[in-house]
Amino acid sequence: MATMSSAQIISATAFQNKMALQGLSRPAYPTAGGFWHGALPGQPGGPEDIKPFSQQSYAMQASGPPPITGYESTTGLSMSPGAPPWQGRSIASSKLRMLEFSAFLEQPQDPETLSHLSTDISYKTMRPLYTPRLFNKHLFVHIGQSNPSYSDPYLEAVDIRQIYDKFPEKKGGLKELFDKGPHNAFFLVKFWADLSANLQDDSSFFYGVSSQYESSENMIITSSTKVCSFGKQVVEKVETEYARFENGRYVFRIHRSPLCEYMINFIHKLKHLPEKYMMNSVLENFTILQVVTNRDTLETLLCIAYVFEVSTSEHGAQHHIYRLVKD
Repeated sequence: MATMSSAQIISATAFQNKMALQGLSRPAYPTAGGFWHGALPGQPGGPEDIKPFSQQSYAMQASGPPPITGYESTTGLSMSPGAPPWQGRSIASSKLRMLEFSAFLEQPQDPETLSHLSTDISYKTMRPLYTPRLFNKHLFVHIGQSNPSYSDPYLEAVDIRQIYDKFPEKKGGLKELFDKGPHNAFFLVKFWADLSANLQDDSSFFYGVSSQYESSENMIITSSTKVCSFGKQVVEKVETEYARFENGRYVFRIHRSPLCEYMINFIHKLKHLPEKYMMNSVLENFTILQVVTNRDTLETLLCIAYVFEVSTSEHGAQHHIYRLVKD
């Protein structure tokens, strides 16, 4: 944990408008210009920052990182004729679209075993039937399915050079990946994570990540997820998924992938901090880079940079999506 911390990016106007369209009442976020260090409602303001967990005390720093703003840009929006409406309006390249993403905690509703014996009997086998145990599911972060139309605005853009230092710079790093392209496959997601769950050291608790994608092509995808601290890779998880043909498209599902022990410990330590501004200061230099590639051609299909802050909303986990560009 000595190297863990995070990043904050916020687009006040766009995100606030998005929430209004969904009928959610929400306090105003700071306007653009408070991207990396904007104070949130109910949270102490100012440029204070705290050291990572390993320090004996939370020493304060006098200044924060420079602000980052999202803006309207047509860079990277050259669409082919007949391009579907989600291109440029959601996490989607010309070859792969993310449908859903979530990191979650499943807590059993009862303290017994992972399944309980039903009183029913299978008359084919004459054996008791086992009924799955019921779980409460808490979403730390979540991107749900959406169906953009051509009338919806394009995603705001963020200059990728403003976040280079938050991600690995060595071979296979964000800069090298972007230079290689394709540029329409690069996105930035700001999560407001919901840490309101009651966390316990219980072996029956399941921490997982699920994601779903679709494509018009039949291929095998590889998803690499790198946890980064202060721009350096700490741990990486690589998964391979095969396509399933459903309703005229190829669907890829990574379902209930276990969260690594490193991340579970990090969430617990973050949760134990007494104030949300302390959590956000730790998250200042904590980022995640997900790269989805075609396993056979090694072509980048999606590259998503994730940055985090703690949600103060009663509506739980929220997010905002940007396109990464280099004007």
